[in-house]
Amino acid sequence: MFRPKLPDVPTLPTTPLVYQQTKAPVPSMGRSLTPYAGAVVAVVVVGVVLTALLAAVAVSAVSVAIAAVVLRSLLNGTNKR
Repeated sequence: MFRPKLPDVPTLPTTPLVYQQTKAPVPSMGRSLTPYAGAVVAVVVVGVVLTALLAAVAVSAVSVAIAAVVLRSLLNGTNKR
């Protein structure tokens, strides 16, 4: 009684559509990026290696500084006694 009445589904044409290609694809006139791929990889690898070396130097410097502060406090403590 209270059900909505749905419209009829229209039928679509069954004839297949054929698209005709009028022009052949034009090849790219610019250079391809393939020759530069090796250079880009080399730059990225060098950047990663240099960043790792910088991090190693920073960690070493912090550990040496902490060791120096500990040794200084130990040596100053024995002189005051």
